[in-house]
Amino acid sequence: MASADFVTPYINAIGTAVPSHDIHAAFIGWARERLPIAQRKLFDRMAARAAIGHRWSVLPEDAGSPVGDTGFYADTPHPGTAARMSLYAQAAPELALSAIERLRDQVPIDDATHLVVASCTGFVAPGIDQIIARQLSLSPAIERTLIGFMGCYAAVAALRTARHIVRSDPAARVLVVTVELSTLHLQAVDEIEPLLAMLQFGDGAAAAMVSAERRGLAIGQPFATTLAKSDRLIRWDITDAGFAMHLSGEVPGRIAAALADPVLVDAITAGQDATSIDGWAVHAGGRSILDAVEHGLSLDADALDDSRAVLVDNGNMSSATLMFVLARVLARSDVRRGVALAFGPGLAAEGFAFGPSA
Repeated sequence: MASADFVTPYINAIGTAVPSHDIHAAFIGWARERLPIAQRKLFDRMAARAAIGHRWSVLPEDAGSPVGDTGFYADTPHPGTAARMSLYAQAAPELALSAIERLRDQVPIDDATHLVVASCTGFVAPGIDQIIARQLSLSPAIERTLIGFMGCYAAVAALRTARHIVRSDPAARVLVVTVELSTLHLQAVDEIEPLLAMLQFGDGAAAAMVSAERRGLAIGQPFATTLAKSDRLIRWDITDAGFAMHLSGEVPGRIAAALADPVLVDAITAGQDATSIDGWAVHAGGRSILDAVEHGLSLDADALDDSRAVLVDNGNMSSATLMFVLARVLARSDVRRGVALAFGPGLAAEGFAFGPSA
């Protein structure tokens, strides 16, 4: 067998899953009523501009809206972190397993040698990696890695980890899972900026098989950078009432400014002209972020269509979002040169080049 230095890892297939409870409209109604009347028109305008049609939640449908009279967030104060983590421990593995079953429809998973799981919206021990492995009856000797609290670019970290594994062991078959339950962390705030930040997020899970089999998308060179003096712009703060998301309105502007740096652009595009890349998989962190990437890299108006479609259908599902975009790219047969790119806490940007199997 050839040296591992010459092995190319591939994303062979991706399965995705969202819950069945669409909570987007209910949240908008709840949020606007918390604001002073003078701010509601601005909120309505920003909510419409977000270009999100649906966001899905694991919170039970039989209780109606999560913010309704019988919903999870009906009482004041809202449930504490313990109650939210109890729900996470049950619902996160279940949603992850739904995505894995959709992956299983495309490729075998029982022979997985490694399991890499990324999640930042909950904690449980034994971890969801162990829960997933047990539910799937995977070998107890499977090597597990849990990537926690990295936020939206954790999918890159998970796939990069899988790439390193396959390059070091060409026989490896790495099951990569991302699962996020953002709707477990509603905060009872009355300010427009955090309400607009919460309006972005939904629940979702994705699963991929990464191996040396020449099938799917070849994972190329990864890249990563952290923008200076930006560490307060995207944060998760753990509180007694769940995880409080802080997403500054400055983020799109900082991304656009960073993309004016030719050194960073060269790292993202591997020195290629950005317009020569025909497969862009950009984390759908919000419409303004996608606009910043499109304008910052001078891309065609349709270059980020896959990302925008995921945003419309699901909102921002943190680490799972990029996997949903990659699944759309993988379903196409016309991509010759691609780039995956995600932003998250730090403010950091991470990604990798990808291409077709042939």
